Amino acid sequence: MVDNPPQSGILNHMVEDVAELDAVFHALANGARREMLGRLAGHALTVGELAEPLSMSLAAASKHIKVLERVGLVEQTVAGRQHVCRLVALPLAPAADWLRFYERHWDERLHALENLFRTDAAPDGPVLDTPVPDNQEEDR
Repeated sequence: MVDNPPQSGILNHMVEDVAELDAVFHALANGARREMLGRLAGHALTVGELAEPLSMSLAAASKHIKVLERVGLVEQTVAGRQHVCRLVALPLAPAADWLRFYERHWDERLHALENLFRTDAAPDGPVLDTPVPDNQEEDR
């Protein structure tokens, strides 16, 4: 009989991490929710204040806020009749780390493309950044 409890714990933790990352990206996949998070980065807002510039009902805004709450990006408190929302940025860290990994690959490709343009430019041909003198424009 083989018993590997430490590995199963690691696997469960990895699955939970992937599920949490998927949930954060799902929450960020909607433009209205991204807009809400961007505005909450400045300061706490009520549900009504979050809904107003998006031209949506309070019920629709509440549904979006619930999605953000489920993944831990928003914390909502009730003060009398007002529901006040605050940004909790911590769940964004794993998503930012995941994106940062791929950013390195894009940077490498953009640098390679830039080098390609620099090396392929003909030495006697026009350089893209150099303006054409006025007297040459008349010849055209």
